[in-house]
Amino acid sequence: MHQLETLYRQIIMDHYKNPRNKGLLEDDSYIKEHIKNPSCGDDITIQTRIENGRVKDVRHDGSGCSICCSSASVLSTLVKGKSVEEANTYTKNYLNMIMKQPFDETIDLEDALAYQGVTKFPARVKCASIAWKAFEATLKKASE
Repeated sequence: MHQLETLYRQIIMDHYKNPRNKGLLEDDSYIKEHIKNPSCGDDITIQTRIENGRVKDVRHDGSGCSICCSSASVLSTLVKGKSVEEANTYTKNYLNMIMKQPFDETIDLEDALAYQGVTKFPARVKCASIAWKAFEATLKKASE
């Protein structure tokens, strides 16, 4: 188990130090959602571009702890190119996983599995979920 925890820590730190899809764009074709957690200072904005029922692009920017910021990077790589329905499934599955609720282990969450250990630290669940909740809100806005 120790090797797996070390691997997960490396994934989190890699996405924190080398974030993918970071930086917001001035483009009205993106749907934006901003969430700030005043209790810890995590502050994240997610931009989602949907075309023909698919997540064409996901951008993120913000500040916070390594779990918050790396989680946004992992999210952006996981859902890009997926259908909106698939992206919703991945998002719900991830949120269930980190909130210790039943989740479908047959869905490959890829690097997002690194956050499974967050369940041991209830105060960090918000850190790991803030970007995902913002992304979920962009999908909801897109369907309205």
